[in-house]
Amino acid sequence: MTEPKRLFFAIELPGPVREQIITWRAAHFAPEDGRPLASANLHLTLAFLGEVSPDKQQALSQLAGRIRQPGFTLKLDDAGQWLRSRVVWLGMRQPPRGLLQLANMLRAQAARSGCYQSPQPFHPHITLLRDASHAVAIPPPGFCWSFPVTEFSLYASSFERGRTRYTALQRWTLAE
Repeated sequence: MTEPKRLFFAIELPGPVREQIITWRAAHFAPEDGRPLASANLHLTLAFLGEVSPDKQQALSQLAGRIRQPGFTLKLDDAGQWLRSRVVWLGMRQPPRGLLQLANMLRAQAARSGCYQSPQPFHPHITLLRDASHAVAIPPPGFCWSFPVTEFSLYASSFERGRTRYTALQRWTLAE
């Protein structure tokens, strides 16, 4: 029998945007500010699913495949820190309606399927640093990355040799 996997739906960042963010992060945050996420792991989580059995994964994939909505543009122009969870994040001042609709659909489908859903409201963000044990200086406004979102993915999270690795299992295209 196949073991359950730790899964989540997310939006992948385009390679050039991801590299620009990594360069920006290195210029604005010190090593003691927190543990930076690996470049390959930068993403925007739409719905965290937790440990999911293969049967439930298949059902969730079928439901995700039925989503029909147009793509949208993400504009990353905000940053902040959650002291309680010790996270420094990159986000957006005005999340696009398409992003909120997609996340709400995926989170609702996951909840109906019995997958864990956080009681916290959806706050679209990209985690930049973990284990930020003290308040860090957040760069002033003026930074901005913008890119079209034309697909979303189902990812598996695994922990191997002391490192977290995210692997895209399946992708779905948003309508034109």
